[in-house]
Amino acid sequence: MSTPHKVAIITSGGDSPGMNGAIRAIVRTAIYHGLEVIGFKYGYQGILDANYVEMNARSVSGILQRGGTILGTSRCKAFLQESGRKQAAANLDELGIDVLFVIGGNGSMRGAHELLKVWDGQVIGLPGTIDNDCGGTDFTIGYFTALDTALESIDKIRDTAEAFDRVFLVEVMGRKAGDIALGVGITGGAEEMLLPERPCDLDQVVERMVLSKERGKGSYIIVVAEGAYDGGAPRLAEELEKRTGYACRPVVLGHIQRGGSPVAMDRWFATRMGAFAVKAALQGANGVMVGIEKNELVTNPLEKTWQENKSFDPFIFEIQPMLSI
Repeated sequence: MSTPHKVAIITSGGDSPGMNGAIRAIVRTAIYHGLEVIGFKYGYQGILDANYVEMNARSVSGILQRGGTILGTSRCKAFLQESGRKQAAANLDELGIDVLFVIGGNGSMRGAHELLKVWDGQVIGLPGTIDNDCGGTDFTIGYFTALDTALESIDKIRDTAEAFDRVFLVEVMGRKAGDIALGVGITGGAEEMLLPERPCDLDQVVERMVLSKERGKGSYIIVVAEGAYDGGAPRLAEELEKRTGYACRPVVLGHIQRGGSPVAMDRWFATRMGAFAVKAALQGANGVMVGIEKNELVTNPLEKTWQENKSFDPFIFEIQPMLSI
């Protein structure tokens, strides 16, 4: 494989805090190694529309602390079709792109994998999603900021829960992955954490709520991943109030979890991954996503990002009942 001369970057799917840090690291590391860099606007759609900006060291100044993504993002239906991917490949070739860096979640990595079937260039992914649901990496860019955002909300909700002696159900993002719910549940001292990976036993939840209240506990916080219960926190609150008679109030945090300035850990991971992605490209890597496993930078096949089922530390579930009494 020949040495790359020109690279491109996209951010795709849901935005996550720290994406800008990854963009900055890729741009400046690539320029240091003498590469030209462009950024496509709005993800895969930008490739199809040939909507791009040339990037230099100054174009990424002052973005490390900014949330969102300076390149914009979208979900591109046309790219789901082979005809769309072939058009994208043709546009990349016309622009002389040798390497495409894709920053996004496992859906974006699937798109990158499919692109390689019709394009002869190099594709390297970086895991940018607050859900932390990509295989091949212990943590994704944006996860820690989402945790801190949700944690701040739960700390405030706890004050009201104690003042009114109420049950609050806080819904966080995670249709298929419970990492945010688990992380914020433990760090926020929640009494319950309901995750998509662990089916909800409503009878047991009710039993624990009643026992806790009988022991004199005032506030009761249940963190609910959006995919853990059909109808989410609002529907679950209705059901629990009907069964227990306790005042149950749902709070849906929604897209607020995606926003905000990235915390130090996300800036740290984004910068390391971005620079490492360029190094991997220069060494000829292709069809891989960079990640961090046991604090070591690694590359794994793109397929691993959606095929690997990440497991939770069983010790967390062992100690949870002890911490919530």
